[in-house]
Amino acid sequence: MIKHLCISLIVAMLFTAGTASAQRRAAANSGAKTTHATQTVKLPNDAALVAKAQAGDARSQALVGRCYRIGEEGVKKNYLEAVKWLQKAVSQGDGVGCYELGFCYEMGHGVTANYTKANELYKQAIAALTPEAEAGNAISQIFLGRCYDFGYGTEQNSTEAVKWYRRAAEQGNADAQCNLGFCYEKGQGVNQSYTEAVKWYRLSAEQGNVRAQCILGVCYINGQGVKQSYTEAVKWSRLSAEQGNALAQYNLGWCYAEGQGVNQSFTEAVKWYRLSAEQGHASAQNSLGVCYYNGQGVKQSYSEAVKWFRLSAEQGYADAQTNLGRCYANGQGVSKSESTAIKWYKNAAAQGDETAKKILRKRGIYNW
Repeated sequence: MIKHLCISLIVAMLFTAGTASAQRRAAANSGAKTTHATQTVKLPNDAALVAKAQAGDARSQALVGRCYRIGEEGVKKNYLEAVKWLQKAVSQGDGVGCYELGFCYEMGHGVTANYTKANELYKQAIAALTPEAEAGNAISQIFLGRCYDFGYGTEQNSTEAVKWYRRAAEQGNADAQCNLGFCYEKGQGVNQSYTEAVKWYRLSAEQGNVRAQCILGVCYINGQGVKQSYTEAVKWSRLSAEQGNALAQYNLGWCYAEGQGVNQSFTEAVKWYRLSAEQGHASAQNSLGVCYYNGQGVKQSYSEAVKWFRLSAEQGYADAQTNLGRCYANGQGVSKSESTAIKWYKNAAAQGDETAKKILRKRGIYNW
């Protein structure tokens, strides 16, 4: 039997705007372009925002574009639709529009990736956002904070990022509160403090911010800045998971699998693991594979286990690589292949996976 793993709490995954410069340049050089089939496009749920955008308000157009870029307000990710709205906002000089369209060019979302164009747009964003932020506009403050936080169009500066996040957070902006909490958690631009992090996460979570709810659940699991409580962890993880957050769905699945804060139920665990795994969450894919391997909450199936282990392993998840190696070694769900098993064990061992190291040492193949 493959054991369920300890919970993986990778909070940084929630802040998807931040990528390393090398990764951004790699994306820019790929020339990738995302396409979507022609179809009737659903509008975001915020009717007032949509009405203002359709009437020509630049900031509203930018925010509608962001809804399509990240998939919120009841719409699925649609990069072409995002670019359409963002270009309208940029044509009017809106700073948020420049920031968002810059990100699309950086990542090749709906346009051909172009790092130079992205950097130009980020610089335009800073020029437009700075006077608005100084005048007290909370949305401009948070986007300006993001520019400094991730070094978009300027040198990375965590102190400046915190300055602008705080100004927006103190006006009640939930995204800014969440980002400020993250800065306190990681000690970026401020002295590290879990207590302060939880304070800002809670303010954001209580406004319904999905990321903050997920992270607050993590804080309760780890007892960071709060007294450890699986019951509270489940409460906040569920609120986030029900809004579609993949990490929260995985965490909630883990709580059900381990019976932490809820009555143990592999059926419920599988439900939440699957929702997360189908969004591409590597830990959830591996855990769902474990459930199929062991027949916990689902009918036992090595072939399904291999399917999910592979999806996770191909994302570089070490535990899944070890599990997939075991399946090849034993001929479970795949044709038996010692060479393929060793390949996956080595991949996992290279990342420090102790189980894979022990297996290789027993085979006398690699001296760890």
